[in-house]
Amino acid sequence: MKKNKILTVVISILAIVTIFTILGTTSTSAQTAPDFNLPDLNGKIVSLTDYQGKVVIVDFWATWCGPCKMEIPGFVKLQEKYKDDLVIIGVSLDQGGPKAVVPFAKDYAINYPVVYGNGETVKAYGGVNGIPTTFVIDRKGNIQRKYVGYRPDSVFEKDIQDFK
Repeated sequence: MKKNKILTVVISILAIVTIFTILGTTSTSAQTAPDFNLPDLNGKIVSLTDYQGKVVIVDFWATWCGPCKMEIPGFVKLQEKYKDDLVIIGVSLDQGGPKAVVPFAKDYAINYPVVYGNGETVKAYGGVNGIPTTFVIDRKGNIQRKYVGYRPDSVFEKDIQDFK
């Protein structure tokens, strides 16, 4: 009787963990990433196609988002470590624009392009229902992963290795 109860609990826990993993991580069937032309912190237009041939991480975030703030130091570290093979593009969804984002980027020593997102870009990526929402794009420009919510840099480092 006790063994059945323990087995039921273990199976329930595994089912819950599996469901959360599936909901938070999407391995897509290699759909082409939508291109965009968005202004960066200096007003220069940045396009996804500028980085063809590299692994690209597109991260939708905002300065007021706690989990977003937690991910940024890992992205800074990964950008430095894989600078020849990777570009991270932070797509800010802040409504405060430069007044909010520029000082934030300096405070966090962001070493990768940060652009100002818009509704059109959000829609092109299937809608962003929560932030951070992060897409991992392979060297051929195909979306390989989508993550909703915070992930440690080790998750993205594994993806970089997989698609490098």
